[in-house]
Amino acid sequence: MKHPASAKGMSALNVGEHLVDTAFVPDGSRLRLIRNGTDFAILLDNNELMSTDLSASEGVLASAVCAELGGRHPVHMLIGGYGMGYTLRSALRVLGSDAEVTVAEIVPKVVEWAKGPMARITDGCLDDPRVQLVQQDVAVLIASAEQGYDCILLDVDNGPEGLTRGANDWLYSREGVAAAWSALKEGGILGVWSASHDDRFAGALARSGFAVTVIETDRGPTSSPAAQSEQHVIIMAIKRR
Repeated sequence: MKHPASAKGMSALNVGEHLVDTAFVPDGSRLRLIRNGTDFAILLDNNELMSTDLSASEGVLASAVCAELGGRHPVHMLIGGYGMGYTLRSALRVLGSDAEVTVAEIVPKVVEWAKGPMARITDGCLDDPRVQLVQQDVAVLIASAEQGYDCILLDVDNGPEGLTRGANDWLYSREGVAAAWSALKEGGILGVWSASHDDRFAGALARSGFAVTVIETDRGPTSSPAAQSEQHVIIMAIKRR
């Protein structure tokens, strides 16, 4: 059973789901914040982008890359897309006190949601002194950097495709890969979250000189057998010295 959404053109919500707020990405696509009890989900038009009950793989993106960095200090990390902050919080748990984490989030309302209705989940991570929040397209920061980052984590879409914004396609193009290479320090790492395998993008990274590792990870918590059956993918590309 479903009930109507509160705005024209939106898909109906399931019983128990409530529309908290709406926002728009720069190309005009609509984001919706939906609450169901203590859980939240962010929808792009009618497609679920992320949710609090299926969030484990976003944390793996940060933990896997930080583990590969080893004892490097200090770490300067760039995160593309705040989302619900799982990647950021996972990184902050393992990074040293001297780390610098730049978070690029292009939609102001996403930050408002983090500090408002989802403040309990956010748990103050945006107030961490190691964090610099920038309202900017992560592509701009990558294109303007020259060996500025030890790692770049991208969780701005469903993977190497421009689902949220067509402009995100640049990040996964030959030009975008070359820009990421230039933006990383020697031995730096590009980590990309993806909903599924993308051999084309992994191959493009390898041809550009990256050492590529593909990690499959459960999308949900270990207590959820249904979530375990659906694998997300972390594409980790190390800039060869």
